[in-house]
Amino acid sequence: MSGGSDEYRPSGFQVGRVFGFPLRLTGSWVFLALFIVIFYSQTLGESLGLAGAARYLAGVGFVAGLLLSVLLHELGHALTARRYGVGVRGITLDLLGGYTEFDQDSPRPGIELATALAGPGVSALLGLGCAALAFALPNGTIGDKIAIQLAVANLIVAIYNALPGWPLDGGRALRAAVWAIKGDRDSGLLVAGWSGRVVAVLTGAAALFLYLQRFYTVFSLVIGAWIAFTIWRGATMAVLTARVRARYPMVDPVQLARPIFNVPAGTSLAEAIRRAEEAGQPQSAIGVTDPDGRLIALVVPAAAAAVPDQRRPWVAVETVARAIDSVATIPANARGADVIKLLRGDPDRPYLVMAGDDVVGVVTIMDVVRVLDPEQNRR
Repeated sequence: MSGGSDEYRPSGFQVGRVFGFPLRLTGSWVFLALFIVIFYSQTLGESLGLAGAARYLAGVGFVAGLLLSVLLHELGHALTARRYGVGVRGITLDLLGGYTEFDQDSPRPGIELATALAGPGVSALLGLGCAALAFALPNGTIGDKIAIQLAVANLIVAIYNALPGWPLDGGRALRAAVWAIKGDRDSGLLVAGWSGRVVAVLTGAAALFLYLQRFYTVFSLVIGAWIAFTIWRGATMAVLTARVRARYPMVDPVQLARPIFNVPAGTSLAEAIRRAEEAGQPQSAIGVTDPDGRLIALVVPAAAAAVPDQRRPWVAVETVARAIDSVATIPANARGADVIKLLRGDPDRPYLVMAGDDVVGVVTIMDVVRVLDPEQNRR
């Protein structure tokens, strides 16, 4: 699988670099590898009459083949992305296989499609190659058995990952297709997210059916349920992200900005609030001015609210304010995602909306959140 730039969170421990890409292993993959070595060694040992260390060496060989297969799958994504100028942050191998993280989203649908399908394409070729190797090897040997298992594993990975549901590779291909047709990346993400939910439900249902038909053990059922849950969670995040991004055009800092009601330094907090209410501007941000009338600070709403009512007549506004030089700014002509990228830290932190050298007003992260999530207005 492959991951977009907005969800990047390095995990696991780095074990080296492959073609310049950082390679990480998570603890879950190490656990899975140990389990496979133990389980597969017993199965292979019984079928070939192996005993002792020979069993476990065969199991290690199979795990090494799986590791290489997953790595080559992810390298398919990474090298294709690099070919089209999309930066790659790294490759991580985990319990469910692996994923590749990119610096940014693909600039065009065609690039996204090629990058998404490169991984399943590599797995399909590996599956066919392992099948051909098994056919060439003497029947019933260790090499033959491992080659057959690797062929089956790679073909399953290729087919399942190509299913059109987010966050699978096929889901990214579906996003690219819808994006190409409608000209809207986020419409593609929404469709792929809903399709991913369908894939998750079918995955869980298939695991339960196979268990009831005694093809699956309890452990296999748990793994199937975990895969279904992971797909559902990723698909749900895609749906929510697409819905939020659809509201990006509504993020206009000029429309969201609250006016600044200025009071001189030394004014008590209670008096400043009274004057703002008397002027019909109770929702305005309170600014602090020097004797020349220049804005020198902004009252921090959270700090002002923390002052008990009985103490407000004795607290000067500048003691609960942030110096104007330390207040971040947002250009009045910024829109949507450009505004969101500038917002960081405390939800109540004020930002000055500036039109050149003129102050338009003040906006906070929560002002933007209320636009992106209308439910916030009803809470």
